[in-house]
Amino acid sequence: MAQTTRSAAGQPASAAPPPSLPPPPKGFRSAELGWPELHRIPHPPRRLPFLGDVLGADARTPLQDSMRMGQRLGPIFRRKAFGKEFVFVWGAGLVADLADESRFAKHVGLGVANLRPVAGDGLFTAYNHEPNWQLAHDILAPGFSREAMAGYHPLMLDVARQLTARWDERESAGRPVDVPGDMTKLTLETIARTGFGHDFGSFERSAPHPFVRAMVGTLSFAQRRNVVPPLLAPLVLRGAGRRNDADMAYLNRTVDAVVAARRAASGPGGHGDLLDRMLEVAHPETGERLSPENIRRQVITFLVAGHETTSGALSFALHYLSRSPEVLARARAEVDEVWGAEGEPAYEQVAKLRYVRRVLDESLRLWPTAPAFAREAREDTTLGGEHPMRRGAWALVLATMLHRDPAVWGEHPEEFDPDRFAPSAVRARPAHVFKPFGTGARACIGRQFALHEATLVLGLLLRRYDLHADPGYRLRVAERLTLMPDGLTLRLTRRSPAA
Repeated sequence: MAQTTRSAAGQPASAAPPPSLPPPPKGFRSAELGWPELHRIPHPPRRLPFLGDVLGADARTPLQDSMRMGQRLGPIFRRKAFGKEFVFVWGAGLVADLADESRFAKHVGLGVANLRPVAGDGLFTAYNHEPNWQLAHDILAPGFSREAMAGYHPLMLDVARQLTARWDERESAGRPVDVPGDMTKLTLETIARTGFGHDFGSFERSAPHPFVRAMVGTLSFAQRRNVVPPLLAPLVLRGAGRRNDADMAYLNRTVDAVVAARRAASGPGGHGDLLDRMLEVAHPETGERLSPENIRRQVITFLVAGHETTSGALSFALHYLSRSPEVLARARAEVDEVWGAEGEPAYEQVAKLRYVRRVLDESLRLWPTAPAFAREAREDTTLGGEHPMRRGAWALVLATMLHRDPAVWGEHPEEFDPDRFAPSAVRARPAHVFKPFGTGARACIGRQFALHEATLVLGLLLRRYDLHADPGYRLRVAERLTLMPDGLTLRLTRRSPAA
């Protein structure tokens, strides 16, 4: 099927490359193959033969290593490890150039490509030339319409009630809450129930659901494959590879069971959710349907991407709120004013929490839970008027550094300040400087779903609890392709009178 590139909202975007051009080669392409003047791009000092720029590097935190290098080397730089050369970009002007859909497209880089054994040509991991991306996008985009979102809202509230019941128990016992763990349970149940009519029973378990353990295993394995030399990988990752195979098999079995249960229970009317669309809806123009294999891949994609990133965003927001009394008081006052005496908000009331949304946006600015995205040249071009790129050459955009560019965000970009997202401040900034959901036609299809869910949950928690940070805790960021606070706990007290 010929592809027509569309925006995340389903609207036509810039034209795709001419169909006469074959797709760029798949697999990793080292930077020297695509950047004719690579020598002009700075790299860290003390580069070692074959090993490259490994001195001082930490295999557990490659993203944060790259952030530190970017601060020293500037808005475009390169790193080399074991014969692989990468170009990183974070300067706002250069990123604006890479966001031009007529010249650049999504590149399925190493970390994302490492997920293809389980996610295949799902929406997140598909190559641009694979027809199932456009087919799935066009079928599923209406599942994120305003009407669809309003239908998900009651289910989101149901899951939030389970969270607050759990937090009430912890508060009564005087015990802290595990923020990332509980946010992961919340967001997994939310996407599973709203999208697929499935209940994992996460809040009935003392330990994470096996699906979460398998998901974390596959993400962590994909991350490890990024930093292990290819020649050593068969030896170094032998045991981890076996565990990853078992994790992928569990993810596949779980999703197959969910799909089989829906097929067995389907009847007139159906659920009207994402799974129904995958199973029942044909493309409006071509009449094509998703294959059973692709349905499995899309379900895995939504279950993983639909909860992992949102749980991280909520966790970072709660961390910053607990450390920012003035921001917390202002956000809570907005919730009390906008929602009034209502016990739970209607769908339309969530979008009125504009300051709470700023808190989320500022948290995503500092720690976008999908911290980087790759872009490749559709044709020979020049980046920023300075750096020639051949067709297929790619760069990794560090959103964490783009969101800290002092030229855009001021002299103190590390400071947490939700008023950076006041309407006047947003209007004053150039385009393409805030990219927590990627960019262009391949940007996150579920962005509005995630933002509604996160705003709703933050509002409910602020209305119900006072948040108390552990004074000895210093933010640690765990990396497993996505970002998550590590070891974050909070103590709670119920507000009086109870909301």
